[in-house]
Amino acid sequence: MSQKKIIAVAGATGAQGGGLVRAILSDKSGDYVARALTRDVKSPKAKALERLGAEVVSANLDDRDSVKDAFHGAYGAFCVTFFWDHFSPEKENAHAKAMAGAARTAGVQHVIWSTLEDTRRWVPVADTRMPTLMGRYKVPHFDAKGEADQFFKGLPVTNLLTTFYWDNLIGMAPKKGPDGTLVFTLPMGDKKIAGIVAEDIGKCAYGIFKRGQEFVGKTIGIASELLTGTQIAAALAAALGREVRYNPVTPAAFRGFGFPGAADLGNMFQFYAEFESHFAETRDVALARSLNPSLQTLAQWLAANASRIPIE
Repeated sequence: MSQKKIIAVAGATGAQGGGLVRAILSDKSGDYVARALTRDVKSPKAKALERLGAEVVSANLDDRDSVKDAFHGAYGAFCVTFFWDHFSPEKENAHAKAMAGAARTAGVQHVIWSTLEDTRRWVPVADTRMPTLMGRYKVPHFDAKGEADQFFKGLPVTNLLTTFYWDNLIGMAPKKGPDGTLVFTLPMGDKKIAGIVAEDIGKCAYGIFKRGQEFVGKTIGIASELLTGTQIAAALAAALGREVRYNPVTPAAFRGFGFPGAADLGNMFQFYAEFESHFAETRDVALARSLNPSLQTLAQWLAANASRIPIE
């Protein structure tokens, strides 16, 4: 029997990377094995992956040599950055550059780069439709990833455009309004947002690896559904067994909520809404399902996770 190929997975204890590692490990007859990269090999999540059969290695994206060591001998690499750990576009860029450099040095044959649009292609910094943040960004956590695409040029890379996690609804749980009715707030008006379960991004990435070189040199986007705020509220109501009313605030109002990242997310939702057709054209639900036949709809995810949504 031929030796299985190693896929090195950055962020293996996170949402996307963890999904990929588990997808590889669950495919016992597949051609790949998982090398899980993590800053802390002793963490409970790392230990859980090790028990499932992953090779768990220490790698810190701030330490380029550790990433090079972790990519050594790998056939494939899944590269993802973690903006919400540090809120720094500059650090995002440095981490992406470290992974791209490590992949180049190791001669990795297929890199998947989990990326997003640089929104400044649509909304330049001088455009007053939405505020400029951190001096030169519109949606920093999008723009930094799109900006970092440059580091992967020349590599055998698939740029994987991800999208809004349905899992985020845990943190965006409906709140009780003055009359006791649950209210779901989203600054999207009547526009649709492309969403996907985070675990399914990793499963789709595995589907890309399994299809060999088919997607090398291409940019593809995935989603499980495109839904309006009204449709999301209806799905929440069905799962929670409570009436849920959609509250379509303005992006400006959302930016004013004041929690960490509110301005970034307010701009993000505005970008989703104003460029709805772009997301409909670039996030291919049929392709996502072909890569991951177990792709979950929002209703399916809610049926399994409604108990995780805190209702005050």
